[in-house]
Amino acid sequence: MTVRVKICGVSTPEILAAAIAGGAGDVGLVFFPRSPRNVSADEAAALSAAAPGDVTVVGLFVDPPDEALDRVLSLARLDLLQLHGSEEPGRVAAIKRRTGKPVMKAIKVAEPADLDAARRYDGIADRLLFDAKAPSTEGRFMPGGNALSFDWRMLAGRSWPCPWMLSGGLTPETVAEAIRTSGAPGVDVSSGVETAPGVKDASRIAAFIAAASGA
Repeated sequence: MTVRVKICGVSTPEILAAAIAGGAGDVGLVFFPRSPRNVSADEAAALSAAAPGDVTVVGLFVDPPDEALDRVLSLARLDLLQLHGSEEPGRVAAIKRRTGKPVMKAIKVAEPADLDAARRYDGIADRLLFDAKAPSTEGRFMPGGNALSFDWRMLAGRSWPCPWMLSGGLTPETVAEAIRTSGAPGVDVSSGVETAPGVKDASRIAAFIAAASGA
């Protein structure tokens, strides 16, 4: 099995180049002002223009209003929209209709019952992303990129009618075990290849992709 790797939170040309050189299939651009990985529409335009056509450019949004989507899409090439907030199935479908773009819906997981939420997006989401649910009582946590993980065994043997990826607390040191345990056909990393919040490290990106590819 060839594992697909997404490097999320790309914000500089140097890190984009490192992700591409390592063999990442997806690169993620974050459009969430509270995130240390946030990029502007103009920055996204330059980054997406530099990405080769065989690399999927993913735009991460959190409960985005239509105007925000329109603004970014008017400037930047986004091949896939990642919805990482509380978007209901109807809203996901509406965004797909408005933008004409495929969508990856993030499902926040802490316990097995949380996986049931994924079924609500059958026939709507083009991909699913299973990420760790942040503690609701801790306001310092963001929708993603919190370096939190969940029990990967919950995903073992499960299947969905669309491609899916595993995220949440993955690092070059843990990603191979996560893939073997969960059976994930794809993995998504952000904080796990950083030296500080929002500061990606090219050597950790290379190590992560190598570990995922060899799992």
